[in-house]
Amino acid sequence: MKRDFLSIPDFDRDELYEILELAHRLKRGEYREQPLAGKTLGMIFEKSSTRTRVSFEVGTYQLGGHALFLSSRDIQLGRGEPIRDMARVLSRYVDGIMIRTFAHSMIEELASFATIPIINGLTDLLHPCQVMADVMTIQENFGRDLSDRTIAWIGDGNNMANSWLNAAFRFGFELRLACPEGYRPDPATLERARGAANVIVTADPSEAIRDADVVNTDVWTSMGQEEETQARLKAFAGYHVDAQLMSLASEHAIFLHCLPAHRGEEVADEVMEGPQSRVFDEAENRLHAQKAIMVRLMGGAPGRTGSASNAR
Repeated sequence: MKRDFLSIPDFDRDELYEILELAHRLKRGEYREQPLAGKTLGMIFEKSSTRTRVSFEVGTYQLGGHALFLSSRDIQLGRGEPIRDMARVLSRYVDGIMIRTFAHSMIEELASFATIPIINGLTDLLHPCQVMADVMTIQENFGRDLSDRTIAWIGDGNNMANSWLNAAFRFGFELRLACPEGYRPDPATLERARGAANVIVTADPSEAIRDADVVNTDVWTSMGQEEETQARLKAFAGYHVDAQLMSLASEHAIFLHCLPAHRGEEVADEVMEGPQSRVFDEAENRLHAQKAIMVRLMGGAPGRTGSASNAR
């Protein structure tokens, strides 16, 4: 039975820890197998990207496979071909699909009709691969177990905030989100997370960040929201992560940002370049976390289908 990675809760806690353990092994060079030899990943992009494209393309190559870049401008999807048709056609050509798109319903339909694994490279609702890389970065600094950590999110209740809620739901850490009114995370995702973890939503960044282990933020205006720029600059005026705000966090706190950053808006240059920043470790970890996900979904390792824990 094929598995997809559309959101973090698609896997249970033990499976997620197995994927992360493999990601650490990959980063340390302890896993040198090429389970994607002879296999191809189709990469569909409706939204442009630096980290997503390069990390998936390089990662597929390092695992022995081949990645195809498929811009929506260059395939029939951009000319109105039904998603269900594209899903069934590509399922006969490639061994997995990573898609970076707008509507989350599109990726759900793609997964429903495809007979091969689908990986969510980003939708307007979720960005699960990024948060898996972020969790990996937290583990590098604080150890494997995440349950006793406190994560602060400062800014927009966007796809990153929603994916942090999904991570809290699975891993059980405390999550505090500071978002202005009108820019809160998805209500259904928030409600589910509150059933499994201590989740606080506030309009006060100081309340969210106080004594936190991890401070996380993102741009205030994402792709597709450009016409909202001025309204967002006004709404997020008090959500700038600078040294003064960071000083409220735990003394051992680290700073994360999924990039690209608008330095001087959501984050000060002194924080991005400061000793607490793990931004570029986090960016590198996209490669390792996604390779582990591909091994799990496409690698055909022994035991449970594609199980990272059984891969040798």
